[in-house]
Amino acid sequence: MMKRFILVIIMMISAFGIYSFKNNATDAKKTSYASFYHDKFNGRKTANGEIFDNSKFTAANRTLPFGTKIRVTNLSNGKEVTVRINDRGPFHSARALDISRAAFDEIGNTNLGTIPVEYEIVD
Repeated sequence: MMKRFILVIIMMISAFGIYSFKNNATDAKKTSYASFYHDKFNGRKTANGEIFDNSKFTAANRTLPFGTKIRVTNLSNGKEVTVRINDRGPFHSARALDISRAAFDEIGNTNLGTIPVEYEIVD
């Protein structure tokens, strides 16, 4: 009986440990590069079915769930913007985010094309 009790306690501790590790891993800040959508995508459907609008604060990421709000910080100047994930991409291994032109313009210069960023989930 005592062995069974100890086994249950060990399993509970293990389960809570894995749960807390997963939460910390998804909430962590990540660094990468971000680019912005070309104007030719205005009016097209995004992966979640919305019509894309370059004047809204939205973004594409390969893995984050649709509707997730993230804070994107330009590592060159410290400016921040909050965007909502509504599309999949970018499909370039060096970048983690494609953000709308309006969001990109808020934190960086659109003449650059890509900027180093840090991003984290805020919602």
